[in-house]
Amino acid sequence: VQLQASGGGLVQAGGSLRLSCATSGRTFAGYDMGWFRQAPGKEREIVASIRTTSGFKYYADSTNGRITISRDIAKNTVNLQMNNLKPEDTAVYYCAARPAIGALLTAPGTYDYWGQGTLVTVSS
Repeated sequence: VQLQASGGGLVQAGGSLRLSCATSGRTFAGYDMGWFRQAPGKEREIVASIRTTSGFKYYADSTNGRITISRDIAKNTVNLQMNNLKPEDTAVYYCAARPAIGALLTAPGTYDYWGQGTLVTVSS
């Protein structure tokens, strides 16, 4: 599975961005897809994840209702809509995939495939 993340950029605090993760190589059906982020000097952390078959979702507490993960089955794409962005959301955002086995996991080390990352910068 190849992943291509896009949609990052510079936005002012309170603004919105929509990140997309396109999959290729095979359909993403049967995979869990996650969005992670890594800020400078910090560890990579989960933002949200989704089981592509059922649509079951997980959100990190830090999203606080501001972020929505969704899947477009026809396009093999997983999107991350981020609203009311804050400077602390500044990070490189990565999409990742793992076979949908067992529970919907959130640790970065449990994901097998990674996109290249897209930078989100939120100015105050």
